[in-house]
Amino acid sequence: MKKKLLGFVTIAVAVVGLAACGNSSSDDTSKGNSDDKVLKVGASATPHAEILEQAKPILKKEGIDLQIQIFDDYVLPNKALAAGDIEANYFQHIPYLNKANKDNGFDLVNAGAVHLEPMGLYSQRIKDIKDLKDGATIITSNSESDWGRILTILEDNELIKLKDGVDKETATFDDIAENPKDLKFKHDIDPSLLAATYKNDEADLVAINANYALGIDLVPAKDAVLLEKDNTPYVNIIAVRKGDENEDKIKKLIEALHSEDVEKYVQDKWNGSIKIVPADSK
Repeated sequence: MKKKLLGFVTIAVAVVGLAACGNSSSDDTSKGNSDDKVLKVGASATPHAEILEQAKPILKKEGIDLQIQIFDDYVLPNKALAAGDIEANYFQHIPYLNKANKDNGFDLVNAGAVHLEPMGLYSQRIKDIKDLKDGATIITSNSESDWGRILTILEDNELIKLKDGVDKETATFDDIAENPKDLKFKHDIDPSLLAATYKNDEADLVAINANYALGIDLVPAKDAVLLEKDNTPYVNIIAVRKGDENEDKIKKLIEALHSEDVEKYVQDKWNGSIKIVPADSK
């Protein structure tokens, strides 16, 4: 009798165990479906995270919970994206993405352009580029993907001339053919430190990415001694892992960032220093 009772208890426990496994599987599936409506995006604090905040209520109406993770450098967002810790990032332009893929073996792609934030060269010493002295020092970041755009700004203002046939997107300081004012270049500083470099008055001109300039209340369109032209290839994009660019929630993110509400917010807040561009801008 005891053996029969023991057998019955064992079977009952097994059945309960199977039922528990079944419930666990159901919960996991439910959680997976919930995750399909969560979108984790890495971004620089200014202006990227601020712009994403404006897209949050728009995406919420679509049933998508936009979660923003802020990064304070230009290296970790792509590493986090490649590792699958986030689903997209918003901080970089296409030349930077191309170089990051090449240098690190990433397989990240452009899911859509969002905005242009022109690079500017700032100074505490001069207000007009005509007052730049011979032998002046110009500080830029150590981000090689920005060197071409800085050199292009200088060439556009007839301060240097690049070698014939050089691809301006990948140009380096070794590609300078003519430097009539004998300008000195220092390009070994992390981009996040350029604002402090400017505030400390460490050079005649300091090239600062717009997000860091805005972080210390500089207005590129008003405060820059030299400013990048609008016809630049350095538009800021949403980057994703290859194959995810056609995901529904990524497409909805791009649409939200190009909505009238977001565009108006950007115009009102930055008054032309940052401009929303068509999603297919190259």
